Amino acid sequence: MADDKTLDLVKISPTANPPVCKIMNYGKYKFDILKKEKEQRKNQKTSEAKELSLSATIDLHDLETKAKHCIKFFNDFDKVKIAIRMKGRQQARPQLAVDVMYKFHELVGEYCTIELKPKQEGRNIFMVLARNKEVKK
Repeated sequence: MADDKTLDLVKISPTANPPVCKIMNYGKYKFDILKKEKEQRKNQKTSEAKELSLSATIDLHDLETKAKHCIKFFNDFDKVKIAIRMKGRQQARPQLAVDVMYKFHELVGEYCTIELKPKQEGRNIFMVLARNKEVKK
């Protein structure tokens, strides 16, 4: 029957007794599955992040400038990763860098919340800020 209609005979459930088969255009079936998967990936919301670098000895005005950049990033991205790379003697006092991060959060606190508290990995300290839902695009 499948040959008469120039279609394919596809086993749907080979373990059933008797096996279940279906007459269909297998090439079109595979194409439709790929099309549905592509559509699902397109509609899937991805969480993008932007990274800002600070310094453990950053001045207040520079911190305010970085805060303005961070607020702009929240308009386009969901998350902003704040990083401080400690150099030399700064590694002996990582609490100074953590204090800078919390001071930075005070400047942008109305736009975001802390998703990942400051965490030290080697000579770097990271913090992730997530955008509040009220931030207008």
